Amino acid sequence: MIRHHLPEDQWRRSSYSADNGGQCVEVQAVGGAFVAVGDSKDRRRGAFVFEPDAWSSFVDAVKGPHLLA
Repeated sequence: MIRHHLPEDQWRRSSYSADNGGQCVEVQAVGGAFVAVGDSKDRRRGAFVFEPDAWSSFVDAVKGPHLLA
């Protein structure tokens, strides 16, 4: 699902993101039950929205050694 017009002041980015002019992925809680993931350099495109379990699984996979290069 894609959402548009999310509150600008609710976006968070990783502490690992460089301060390079807004070129990073940002997240925010949506409706208390979902996680929105957006592109900071082009918010007009909207944000993908995930259930918390799906987002947690993705983050765990990225942090772990199981993804192929």
